Amino acid sequence: MRMLVIDGNSIVNRAFYGIRPLTTKDGQFTNAIYGFLTMLTKIKNEENPDAVAIAFDLKAPTFRHKAYAGYKATRKGMPEELASQIKPLKELLQLLGYTLVTCEGYEADDILGTFAKACEKNGNECVIATGDRDSLQLVSDTTTVHLCTNKQDISYTPAKILEDYGVTPKQLIEIKAIQGDSSDNIPGVAGIGPKGAGDLISRFGSVDYIYSHIDEIDVKDGIRNKLKNSEENAKLSRMLGEIFCEVPINTNVEDYKVELKDPEECARFMAKLELFSLIDKLGLKEMPTAEEKPAAVQNFEVVENADANVLYENIKKQGKVYFKTDFSDIENPVCNILFDGKVYIVKDNEFFDRLLENEEILKFTHG
Repeated sequence: MRMLVIDGNSIVNRAFYGIRPLTTKDGQFTNAIYGFLTMLTKIKNEENPDAVAIAFDLKAPTFRHKAYAGYKATRKGMPEELASQIKPLKELLQLLGYTLVTCEGYEADDILGTFAKACEKNGNECVIATGDRDSLQLVSDTTTVHLCTNKQDISYTPAKILEDYGVTPKQLIEIKAIQGDSSDNIPGVAGIGPKGAGDLISRFGSVDYIYSHIDEIDVKDGIRNKLKNSEENAKLSRMLGEIFCEVPINTNVEDYKVELKDPEECARFMAKLELFSLIDKLGLKEMPTAEEKPAAVQNFEVVENADANVLYENIKKQGKVYFKTDFSDIENPVCNILFDGKVYIVKDNEFFDRLLENEEILKFTHG
């Protein structure tokens, strides 16, 4: 079987910062939710998995925080505009039939690693979708990393790792131990950057080998001294940078098949978030409530000569419209548009085309 494991925190961050701010009429931010579901749908279509798990971090400290108080200490907190979207996103994902996976004391990365190792052990394929290159260390003959970047998505195999980095996937842990990682506040070896770290590991293989042969390896004295002065930090960084692959979670692939039980409930939830275009894209259907059904047109003021462009733009801002179309003359259809307390009679082919083609506008037909 083929399992897709989503790095929830990484993908939601990429969605939030990659899409312009979107809000509902009452001010609820939705751009991270919209972006996450769009990316998830795209990844699923490309990878065609049999099962999907979505891993998230918890707020509780992990074993890395306990080992090193400075771990991720320089990171800024999640902006409120993003934090307010996490709960509805998780609720919606569960309504859509996805299983969310968390485990106190461990990071989402460790959950990804645990699934990867379990798939390898049980003869399954694993695809990890993330925007974080830390997961590249998990690449193997049975695990690929679907890396979501700003320009394009890249599929990493062992051959691709060797081509791009000149080392094996596991040796990326060794490189990080020496170069450090400012985003996670992992110290590394002071004075040695990515290029120097890559050269050392491509030549000597591991941090353990380097320090076991520190006086024998063929390096300049300046490099040797830097390594000696940061030995404790290098070994600590090695531990912090390695993904733990034995998290106590359920790894039975069969239990992560996606099962959508109530499409209408999902559509209603999405309509509340005003994510109308996604309802169609995900093959859902929202049924209007009794309160939403348009009243008889004779109860409203009729406007016959409205500016079609202005009307279209106003409808687009509201995001939904009720209409009844007369097809008696197929070349010149007549639209009765119920909008803003009035009925607009529109005889404009272009207006009708634009209305139907805009997936952001939810449409209800009368009768």
